[in-house]
Amino acid sequence: MPATVIIPARFASSRFPGKPLALLLGKPMIQHVYERARAAETVDEVIVATDDPRIEEAVRRFGGKAVFTDPNHPTGTHRVIEAAQGVKGDPVVNLQGDEPLISPHQIDQVVRALDSQPEAHIATLGVPSTDPQEIWSPHCVKVVTDHRGFAHYFSRAPIPFYREKTNAGGGCLIPHSSWGQAWIHVGLYGYRREVLPRLAQLPPCPWEEAEQLEQLRFLYWGYRILVEETDHRTVGVDLPEDLQKVERLLG
Repeated sequence: MPATVIIPARFASSRFPGKPLALLLGKPMIQHVYERARAAETVDEVIVATDDPRIEEAVRRFGGKAVFTDPNHPTGTHRVIEAAQGVKGDPVVNLQGDEPLISPHQIDQVVRALDSQPEAHIATLGVPSTDPQEIWSPHCVKVVTDHRGFAHYFSRAPIPFYREKTNAGGGCLIPHSSWGQAWIHVGLYGYRREVLPRLAQLPPCPWEEAEQLEQLRFLYWGYRILVEETDHRTVGVDLPEDLQKVERLLG
């Protein structure tokens, strides 16, 4: 069955209010994300899940489909789970509304990964990196997997930890200029439709609370996450100053 892409989009972002409606090359950001999802070969339906009528109106103006969801959801995944109750697509892809540079091929990757690996409950993407600044940045989430590509752990810390590449100085660790390789997580998820209702019922776990990474809750409770390699680096929009950089890349 073809996949459904659901794009959670909130207006009330603490760091960038109204972010989904920010203009990029004359179009709202949510439209760029929507159009890239529509271009994926494995996708039959794209839905924006929002809690704000301004976003719904913007989506309808460019011919897209939007549904209202509970404004009190704790995470975007919970918003996706609610929106998925009325659709038939399987798997369901959670695509963030601040990823206007996502490649349609990446969406197809997570859909096909689930189709090819029956043991996987969830599929996502990772890109290899040897940049020490990126590897040590808490804003870049790292992932380690087994030999088959199943995730063992996600972290904001540099994993794996190259012990011989650090110098202890003043009680802290200083990364060497040539650190090694890590896998940077690309936050795009494909979920088997059957697992979504169960994910909504999972209680938080200590890993998630420590790292502030929701996917650790799924690992903790035994769900298997398959990580596919991608060579395409997306650039998300976190702050207003990111818009100019993304516009250059879009142009």
